[in-house]
Amino acid sequence: MAGVWRYAMAVVVLMCVCVWGTTEAVGGARSRPRPQRRPRRKPTVSPVDQTPPAQNVDIQQMGGTWYLLNSASKCSYLMKHGTKVEPTVMNLTLPPTPDEPLSVSTKTRHNHQCWEILQVYNPTTTPGHLILKGLRPELNTEVVIGETDYSSYAIIYYQKLGKITMKLYGRSVDNLSEPMLTKFEQLAEKQGMGLAYLFPFPTYSHCGSVDQDHVINCVPTC
Repeated sequence: MAGVWRYAMAVVVLMCVCVWGTTEAVGGARSRPRPQRRPRRKPTVSPVDQTPPAQNVDIQQMGGTWYLLNSASKCSYLMKHGTKVEPTVMNLTLPPTPDEPLSVSTKTRHNHQCWEILQVYNPTTTPGHLILKGLRPELNTEVVIGETDYSSYAIIYYQKLGKITMKLYGRSVDNLSEPMLTKFEQLAEKQGMGLAYLFPFPTYSHCGSVDQDHVINCVPTC
């Protein structure tokens, strides 16, 4: 009889242990904290927002020929081939009215041949702020004329996909002062681009006429 009693007690204890274990498992599952949502990231401030266009830029005075003298960029292409850049000249054709697109022709050399890149800059409601449309809106390039005196130099910012490129243009290849070059370097430094990200362009042997076969429409990445 005592054996039967001890057996019965053992079964009861075993059942209690099982129930207690199950309760702990269930209770533990219920008591687990719910996964917390990650805090929303603060919106990234656009580099163009940090470099507003010059006040009252008169786009009608920007027409004509501009020679690319220097560029500041973290573009992967320039980082790899920055020592092999070719002389580049940009020509802006003004529209009949300021609210129409600006025609842009850029001539440069590739594989010992002259190429012409045709683009269209669309005006915005902000003076000196233009848009180069991409295949999708998120691929648009914002073009900001940061500073210019119309007759000797222009500093232009290009922003695409959150990355910014600065370009220094001159009306000629030999009339830009050393202080202006220094100023461009200082402005590039403010955008986090020191001397390692500066790429001077040749000031000689620019392209003249271009065969029609070498005229293309594209949107640059740098």
